[in-house]
Formats: sequence, structure tokens, C-alpha cells
Amino acid sequence: MVSAALKDAQSLFTPVTVYSLLACAAQFAVGYILAQIWGRKCSGTDRWVLVWLFYDAIVHITLEGPFVYMSLVGTVATSDNIFAELWKEYGKADERWLHSDPTIVSLELLTVVLDGILALVLVYAIVKDKHYSVSGDSGGLTAPASPSPVPPVLTPTPPPRRARVRYPAMVDVGKWPLFTLLGAQEVSSIRQACVFGTSANEAIYITQDDEVFVFGLNCSNCLGTGDSQSTMVPKKLDFLRGKKVVSLSYGSGPHVLLATEGGELFAWGHNGYSQLGNGTTNQGVSPILVSTNLQNKKITQVACGSHHSLALTHDGEVFAWGYNNCGQVGSGATANQPTPRRVTNCLQGKVVMGIACGQTSSMAVLDNGEVFGWGYNGNGQLGVGNNGNQLTPCRLAALQGLCVLQIASGYAHSLALTDEGLLYAWGANTYGQLGTGNKSNQLSPVHIMAEKERIVEIAACHSTHTSACKTQSGQVYMWGQCRGQSIVLPHLTHFSCTDDVFACFATPSVMWRLLSMEYDDFLTVAQSLRKEFDSPETADLKFSVDGKYIHVHKAVLKIRCEHFRSMFQSHWTEDMKEVIEIDQFSYPVYRSFLEFLYTDNVDLPPEDAIGLLDLATSYCENRLKRLCQHIIKRGITVENAFSLLSAAVRYDAEDLEEFCFKFCVNHLTEVTQTAAFWQIDGNMLKEFICRASRCGAFKN
Repeated sequence: MVSAALKDAQSLFTPVTVYSLLACAAQFAVGYILAQIWGRKCSGTDRWVLVWLFYDAIVHITLEGPFVYMSLVGTVATSDNIFAELWKEYGKADERWLHSDPTIVSLELLTVVLDGILALVLVYAIVKDKHYSVSGDSGGLTAPASPSPVPPVLTPTPPPRRARVRYPAMVDVGKWPLFTLLGAQEVSSIRQACVFGTSANEAIYITQDDEVFVFGLNCSNCLGTGDSQSTMVPKKLDFLRGKKVVSLSYGSGPHVLLATEGGELFAWGHNGYSQLGNGTTNQGVSPILVSTNLQNKKITQVACGSHHSLALTHDGEVFAWGYNNCGQVGSGATANQPTPRRVTNCLQGKVVMGIACGQTSSMAVLDNGEVFGWGYNGNGQLGVGNNGNQLTPCRLAALQGLCVLQIASGYAHSLALTDEGLLYAWGANTYGQLGTGNKSNQLSPVHIMAEKERIVEIAACHSTHTSACKTQSGQVYMWGQCRGQSIVLPHLTHFSCTDDVFACFATPSVMWRLLSMEYDDFLTVAQSLRKEFDSPETADLKFSVDGKYIHVHKAVLKIRCEHFRSMFQSHWTEDMKEVIEIDQFSYPVYRSFLEFLYTDNVDLPPEDAIGLLDLATSYCENRLKRLCQHIIKRGITVENAFSLLSAAVRYDAEDLEEFCFKFCVNHLTEVTQTAAFWQIDGNMLKEFICRASRCGAFKN
């Protein structure tokens, strides 16, 4: 009896059974691969959900689908194909399946096939749902993969914030100890400032009147005062008086580079490797105008490495000079470069939009989003897939297909931010500065913070091993070397801007950029005005929008807005009313507009910014239009890109139109598959296709 049972069991294990099992394994593998591709922004748990859904959909559609067909057109038991054979195998376990009855089996199988389609719908919902791209974790530090646990960071985890963009974001210069040497009146006059030096012991600041002051240790004449004396009292650099500063950077010597609004380039400080670009190695005790090879060139951005310098022109050309032992000047050799020399080779004929320097490396991002690196590469900080030095610019192939907007370089690591708000990191990782959860160097860019919301700003500095970023909702994260701790995963802070991270946690606590300040130790006229917005106690007018009141002051509206000046001085009917009804715009949009008149700030989610752009266009508020465009740019995605392009054209926002057009071209395949693309006006679609064609978007 036992042997008979075994014989029957063996008869069930036929070639068809083997094919069935192999098909299931192959379908699972395909599901796994699809889940890794489509779910790259999802968490590990969600990815396994995607694996099951893909597998479920493939099985139901590819196997049960043909069964439904056969059950409707004939009897499975008499059919001659692999699916019928497989169904007969099933029939050995369930006699009902051997004889197809369309009223029973087909309806049952049809339901199963629809389950496969439903699985695909769920896949789409998971991949596109913001819940799966923004982590619910508000920022506790997770232990790294290494055996040694990471000590807890000093700041507690703050609660989640609303998804908003506030513009502009400013910082209090008083967070840097050096500025406590100044009195309140001096501090209140500061418009821009930068703290630098090996111990963050030198500072430069620019006042509201465009006067430049310096104070601190004066190592290597880096203050540019004409002597080598340190000073606790700010000294004025008369040579730079009245010159509006647009970019400033410093080296490790330190040496200082400064670019003005007029495109001039000034340098001073350490010059042992000709990093000042004046053709000598003499210290620059005072600011000198760097002009060799830069005649008729307008400098818009500067960047300093340890002992080399970069300058970016208005035309998108990069010039480099100074120390070149590792090829960081990009000349193709390792001899020092005493004067500015244009970086060519792979950058020839290309337009560079941004530059950055590590200690002995250089980076550039092009107008098409490509990134190039050159110089020292011992830790993989160039991101080219190896650790060999590059004497000329080399493209980061790993970022192919991505459009990078911003780059930042630390001591020996690099960060890149794409137009979709994705953050990539590579290079040295001794202190966890890559944010990958471990301390292993990365020779190629790796995507980090995939589970967080959209990133809008990244920060790093060549003299530190600290990294920071800011999200669309204003949350600030930090990682790397933070006050002696090695933070290997991005940690959510209470800060409102990335500059605060470097003031409080970087070593040395330098500034990673030239920045602007605001103060709250007393109320200025602007702050007092801001405080009175929507104040029923002092208001003399109310706007009613969507059944809600907004309290304002006629005098303020007349001063700040030409539309209201005409309304209240030209005897409009509204001039006699105490309550004005508004039905053209929504409450959030109109309130944000009125708040802008009091504060000069825009506090509005990106999805509402189009309505505000419409209002700004109607009321001829050009500055408000620019702020709306800034917010919209930060909120652009593949799904809404064409809608935003349409809005930009409709409201004559040329800068936004150009930005949205480039985004659509850079992501042409994805954009053309969205609903918004096929819902637009036919004339605009033709214009877009013609314009994209002229840009070479359809070349093979």
C-alpha cells in the first residue's frame, strides 16, 4: 500500500510540474528586480511589499489569463498547449478544474486576473504616494552596521513640521563667538559675513552701506589690512568700499578670494603656492585685483581649496590657479599655476553653472546637470569609480541621467543635489560624512536620505568633515564629524538653516558660505510691522476670503502696493467699505499675499504658489512673482513639471518658464507619460515639441 502511494506521488512530479516551479521562480526574480527599480525611494519593508505585488500580478496575468481565455472558447481538458497541461496538473488536485464551465471557472479565474491588475494599481500607489517617499521617523540616530554603537547626539528629536517652504532663510551671526566682540550697533549694521581660519579665528563682514570690515588673528595676512597685526577691533578695507560682494571663499593658509557685483576679483592672504593668482609667491597683505587672463571677464563665483583657487565667469568658463601637486588646477600637469588659467579639456565648449573645492580637488556642475571632477582622488572624492588622481576634468558617469543643480565639497568628500531633490554623496567617510550608515569610503556617488522628503539645499566645507542639508519643509539634518562625534546617518536638528550646523557642530566652526543675518534682540520697524499683520486691535480694514477675515491697515497697503494705492486714492467703491469681499483667489493665496506686504516673505506650500503667481501678475507685483517662481522651482516634479511650464507661460514668468522647460527636456520620457502632458493646449504642445527639437532633445 505504501509503495502504491509513493508510485502515485511520483507520477504527479511530471515535467510540467518542473516547468511550473521554474516559471514561479523566474516570475519571483522578475518581481524582485522590478521592485528594486521602481521602489528605490521606498524603505526596505515597503520594497518587499512591492516584490510580492509584482510577483502576484505577473502570476495572475501570465498564467490565469490564458486559462480564462481557454475556458471561454473551449474545454481545457481537450486543449493541446502548455497552459492546458498545467491546468490538468491542477485538476489532479481539484477535479472541478478539468472540465471548464464558463459560468463557474471563468468567473472565478476572471476575478483572479483582476487581482493581478489590482496588484499593479497598488504598486503605482506605493511608488507615487508621498507617504512612501517621506519617512515617518522624525530623526532619531540609528546605529551603524559596525559593531561600535554611535553615541547619542546632543540635540533631542524635534517633532515633525508642516511641509512648507519659507523664503528667505537667514541666520543670526551671533552664533559665532567671534562676533560677540562687536557691539549691538555694529552687529545691527551687518548685511553679510564670513568666519574662516584654521580655528575659526578670522572674520570678514560687509555692512548695509557696502563697507568691508575684518578682524581676528590675521594669520598669513589673511585680513588684508596692510600689516600682519592681529586685531580685536574691526578694521575697514577702504580699497573695497562701495563694491557689492556676490561671492567669497577662503583657503587653508588662509587666502581669501572675493568677487564683486561688477565682476571684479580680489585676493589677499597666504600666497606660498601662487594661489592669489598674481604671478608671485609673496604674501598679499592688502586686496589686489586679479586680472591676468581675466580681462573683460565677469567673475560670478569663487571657490578655494587648501592652496588653490577657482573662479567662474558669467559666460560659464572656469579659471584655476595655485597649488597643483595632484592636478587640482586641471591643466593636465602637476606644476603649480601662478596665474589664472582656463580649465578646458572636457569642459571646452561647455557652460559651467557652479564650482566647489575640496582640500586638493575641484568640482564643476554644468548647465545640463553633468558633474566633472579633477585633482586628488585618494579617497574617491571625485566620484569617478576609482581612487586615481585626475589631472584634467573627468565626468562622473555614475550620475548619468540625473540633472544636478548644486554641488558641495568637504575636506575629502562631495555632495550633489539633483533637480528632483535627490541627494548623492561620495568620497572619504572616516567620520560618517557620507551619511550612508557606515564609515566605508565610496568611489562613486551613492543615493542617501532616500526615505526623506525633497532636499532643497546641501552644505559642506573644504576645512571640515561635516555635512548638512535642508528639506523642502525647512527641516535641517547634519552628519559626519559633529563636535567630536561621528554621526553616520543624517540626524534631524532644531536648526532653521544649514549655517547653524557649522556654527554649533563643525570643527573648526567656520562658515561654509557668505551669508546674510537677521536679529531678534530688538524690534526694528520691519519687525514691528510684521507683528501687526492680521491684528484686529489696530486694523482699519478687513478682507473676507472664503468666509474668513484678514485684518489689515489701509496705510500699509497703500505704501506697499500700487493696486491698493489706486483703490484707496481714486475713489473706488471699495474705499468706502470696512469689509472687502475677495472671490477671485483662495484664502491661503490671498492671506499669503497680504502677509508679503507686511513681511516681504512668502510662506506658502509649493502647490499654492501658482495661485499666488497669478495674483502677483494681476497686481503687477514683480518681486512677489520672483519669490513665487523660487518656491515653484523647489517644488517641481515629473508629475507637475508640464503644468508648471503652462503656468509660467500663462503668467509671463520667463525665468520660471526656462527652468521648467529645461526640467521637462531633462526628464522628457517621464514627463510625456504624465496626464498633465496630454491635457495641455494643442498649440502649446506644438510649441514645446518644436522648441525641444531645436535643443536636440530628440536626437538618437
